[in-house]
Amino acid sequence: MHDTMRNLSEGAVDSSPRLVTPILGLRAVTLRSPSEEEAGFGRHDTPLLPAPFPPSPESRATLTVLTGLQAGRLEAMNGAPVTIGRAPDAALVVDDPGVSWHHARIARSAAGAYYAQDLGSTNGTYLRSVRIGVAPLHGGDLLQLGPHVRVRFALLDAVEERLHRQLYESSVHDALTHVFNRKYLNDRLLAEVAHARRTQGEASILMIDVDCLKDVNDRFGHLAGDRALCTIAARIQSVLRVEDVLARYGGDEFVVIATGTRVAEAAQLAERVRRTVEGLHMGARGRDVRITASIGVASLEELPPNDDPVAALVAAADARMYRAKVTGRNRVCAVDLRCT
Repeated sequence: MHDTMRNLSEGAVDSSPRLVTPILGLRAVTLRSPSEEEAGFGRHDTPLLPAPFPPSPESRATLTVLTGLQAGRLEAMNGAPVTIGRAPDAALVVDDPGVSWHHARIARSAAGAYYAQDLGSTNGTYLRSVRIGVAPLHGGDLLQLGPHVRVRFALLDAVEERLHRQLYESSVHDALTHVFNRKYLNDRLLAEVAHARRTQGEASILMIDVDCLKDVNDRFGHLAGDRALCTIAARIQSVLRVEDVLARYGGDEFVVIATGTRVAEAAQLAERVRRTVEGLHMGARGRDVRITASIGVASLEELPPNDDPVAALVAAADARMYRAKVTGRNRVCAVDLRCT
């Protein structure tokens, strides 16, 4: 027995089954992957995959802007050709210096096929990196107009189209007041100032601060304050021109971009805004809060040339708005900090 233990400790292998069996007790097995036949592939009883959804009869052609200020905007085609360009009468207006006034047209042939046509643009229309004159379109095709603008052509059913529109709307609008949000405002300001400088035009902004909103929140609660903000936004929008842009800057502040407007005209617009907000009162059980607005106005024509005209324009309007508040509220402050 002692000899046997000594042999094992020295690495000798004992052929006796009495010693080997307790140690090796398991039979060696070879692992392998099942064959396709064993796994069930190719059998007739394999469940069939569901059939694909048939094309929706309600699908219609759409164009989605993928780049620039309007990235995400969707334009649906309702039978009529869609002209893309910088012209105000274009169905899809794209404000980019690389895009021509009337750049390209998307239309449907008599046979029902869609096609893209370049309208003699300066920088060309490209489909799959090839400059085109006229070319057929298929769902998912990307068109490039000039060096920067990309547009996707797609056939979408009503559900997909509604989802795309909702996503775009939520990306550019304030969730509470439904006016434009600050991100869109920043992008739009850059575009408007660049356009004004490029065309020797003008642009002004109104910085609007709502007076006494804290009193509304303290007396009636934040839900009442939210309702007041929505009402104020609607009132401001009602006195603006179609081309003006209203955005929520943050908290109880709004900004209006008055496109193509000099400072005197912008001051008149600000006075209309002040009057429409001034008429708003909130009260309950004898407690009343009068809501007004303090407004600062600034225009590009006042500013000296500098490297960041957008920041200078916002800073000037903000300083004047603050001046309007500290000198009594419910007033407009424009050139030379004169408040009325």
